[in-house]
Amino acid sequence: MAKPTERLGVFLALLLLFLVAAEAVPAKRVKCVDSKYPDCVANGYYSCPSGCPQTCTMNCQTCALVCPRTPPPPASPPPSKKSPPPPKKSPPPPPKKSPPPPKKSPPSPKKSPPPPKSPYYSPPPPPPPVPAVPPPPLSPPPPPASSPPPPPSGEVSGQKRVRCKNKNYPLCYGVEFTCPATCPATCEVDCVTCSPVCSCDQPGAVCQDPRFIGGDGITFYFHGKKDRDFCLVSDSNIHINARFIGRKNPGMKRDFTWVQSLGILFDVHRLFIGAKKTLTWDDSVDRLSIAFDGKSVYLPEDEGAKWQSESSPDVSITRLHGTNAVEIEAKGNFKIKAVVVPITEKDSLIHNYGITQGNCYAHLDLSFKFYSLSADVSGVLGQTYAKNHVSRAKMGVAMPVLGGEREFASSGLFATDCATARFLGMPSPSDLTEDLEYGDLNCTGGGGGRGVVCKR
Repeated sequence: MAKPTERLGVFLALLLLFLVAAEAVPAKRVKCVDSKYPDCVANGYYSCPSGCPQTCTMNCQTCALVCPRTPPPPASPPPSKKSPPPPKKSPPPPPKKSPPPPKKSPPSPKKSPPPPKSPYYSPPPPPPPVPAVPPPPLSPPPPPASSPPPPPSGEVSGQKRVRCKNKNYPLCYGVEFTCPATCPATCEVDCVTCSPVCSCDQPGAVCQDPRFIGGDGITFYFHGKKDRDFCLVSDSNIHINARFIGRKNPGMKRDFTWVQSLGILFDVHRLFIGAKKTLTWDDSVDRLSIAFDGKSVYLPEDEGAKWQSESSPDVSITRLHGTNAVEIEAKGNFKIKAVVVPITEKDSLIHNYGITQGNCYAHLDLSFKFYSLSADVSGVLGQTYAKNHVSRAKMGVAMPVLGGEREFASSGLFATDCATARFLGMPSPSDLTEDLEYGDLNCTGGGGGRGVVCKR
């Protein structure tokens, strides 16, 4: 009886080593190779989840890992069911047969008991792996949950993590993604395709030394002049001016310019939003300044914190992050996402801005969505939404530049006196408004940054 027992112990030990070795196999790495989904292709490789470390595949449409639903996983439990019986029979014999050896070799029996215990206690380990087998069938159902692996790589590279917040897309809602390398800090999730996209690459975006992507999808540049105000959108019930800050470019005739603040007129309201002048950037310190109808708006520094106007309940402001990011909405008129961002040393080196330490030139990244523009809308960005609009920018060159500084220039942030003004819903601004603007935010001095203005 001793020999069968010893053989059984050896068999179980080998089985345990096999299971441990199987678990030690590194997870397979896969990536999307379908050129139809460039955003997912750009994310690179992902490691298969523990549920299917060697058999997962990449769903390029959702940019998520998927474990195959195959019969093998369910078929593996049978061996585990047969393996428990041997351990039940093996424990009784050892205690009865092990006593005799001690009489022949007293020293060894004292040291030998520990080894037998390890083989006999090794059977219990197999059961733990057995429960680990059933989980595979459970992991396939929630494929989105397998997408979290990207975050770890993002943390190492310093890329921001974002998630879908639209509950109308339950399969993507709450799923986190890492921003692509091309826009590590300025991306958002497209809940329709369930993949991260660069905010500045969407129609209506304005980035860098203002690069606009119009509502018609055409990319062009409008530089304006530093420390001047220009009309971005003007229609019968909405007028948006932007203050351009910038820095003199000794090697060129034009300035480096970016968007530092907005003056928005709609109905009988005035809304101001701007980036405060900042010497040293700290993302945990809020640098947003907001005022509605002449009164400063204060929001708790918590993601999801919301402010709603008492005089106009349709107007609300919600924090997208704890600091430096908000969404402003006037139901039925517009929705604006605003984020304060700095100019980094890397940006300065790449674009030759000549910016040194001591001023990071905080500015705004903006994203617009309009609900009721007319066919006659105007403005640097607004005209691209007009009916029968034909772009005046010279196409086919590296930087198609749109002129019209005089045409779109305004005398103030809340002025409606640009040559293309269409606004009818509000009288001319008063001196009080200008005082409020400078009282709430220091708008003096030059600056630089990756200014952005986007749309839908």
